[in-house]
Amino acid sequence: MSKHIHSARLIWRDLQVGPKELHLDTLKCGQSFRWRYANDLWSCVLNGRLFTLKQTPSTVLYGTLPDQKDDEINMMKSTLKNYFQLDQGISLEQHYQRWSELDDNFKQKAPYFQGIRILRQDPWENLISFICSSNNNIARISKMVQNLCTHYGPHVITMDDIPYYDFPGVDQLAKPGVEDKLRQLGFGYRAKYIAQTAVKIQQKEKNWLMGLRKKSYQEAKTELQTLNGVGPKVAECICLMSLDHPEAIPVDTHVWQIALRDYGFGKKGKTLTPKLYDQVGDHFRQLFGEYSGWAHSVLFTADLRSFKDRLSDIKKEEQVVDINYNDDKKRVKKRVKEEAVIKKEEIEEEKDDNNIKKRSREESLVVRRSTRLKKSLK
Repeated sequence: MSKHIHSARLIWRDLQVGPKELHLDTLKCGQSFRWRYANDLWSCVLNGRLFTLKQTPSTVLYGTLPDQKDDEINMMKSTLKNYFQLDQGISLEQHYQRWSELDDNFKQKAPYFQGIRILRQDPWENLISFICSSNNNIARISKMVQNLCTHYGPHVITMDDIPYYDFPGVDQLAKPGVEDKLRQLGFGYRAKYIAQTAVKIQQKEKNWLMGLRKKSYQEAKTELQTLNGVGPKVAECICLMSLDHPEAIPVDTHVWQIALRDYGFGKKGKTLTPKLYDQVGDHFRQLFGEYSGWAHSVLFTADLRSFKDRLSDIKKEEQVVDINYNDDKKRVKKRVKEEAVIKKEEIEEEKDDNNIKKRSREESLVVRRSTRLKKSLK
């Protein structure tokens, strides 16, 4: 394959997946940090090959070169289906419907965030990327990961004058001097964790990290936390996004704020303690059941600043509902007052009628008595 290509040469092929099953918003919701978005195209190197994707209203397209053979094209399609977990028999649309029935908050946000899937990433890349995520935001994490690839990963191809690199392997980041270089590149304290973790994994048996896919969720989570720079949240991210544990619930600042705001955790405390961390995860697991980590990821995505335009649409709808609700309340109050006035008038009228009837009876009695008196005098 040529080291320089132009996206205009790509031949677009259909991945045959609707937007309710996969939307490429998935690539900007804090799972992977190497996908680049330019000219309405998403591009990233996976397994040493550049993949370029395009969202359409009805499907996702992937680009291939004119000289690529059928077996290469089929391999690319297979890689993408595995990466997006489209080959696992998971109906995201059905899960969205089930989660919406279980939770009104999810139901409210789901129409604006269709097709958010959990990726099935390479565990090594996933691990190092989320060590970079400590006390960080998506933009800075993406910059750090890009620096790792540029300085330690192999150059694969240049498209539209943008160079694309693969993620560096364990051996590249386990070399002497990596920590110092990463500090120079702005990684801070994370530089030590990355270098130490690379050395530690290099010393373990081959495929140890990939082997955690065969472990139970709790076993995998515990073993991951023996690595430098890996706490509960990072371990949960790796379990969810690369180790096939869909029940993992990473609780970061966003998820904690969601729990405080939308799920009543404000009554339990304002600081995220280890105990509350576990309680938040357990709450979402009990609420959403199967694939709870996937449901949690949709709520996480809805809370990201990059999607604030969609949140504003929700807020506008909420304001309309509030206005209608308040108008309804005013109308109800007005109707109640009117009915109270009418009732009072009816009571007064009834009292007047009763008084009139009473006077009439009294007058009639007086007349009868007078008549009897006159008769007796005769």
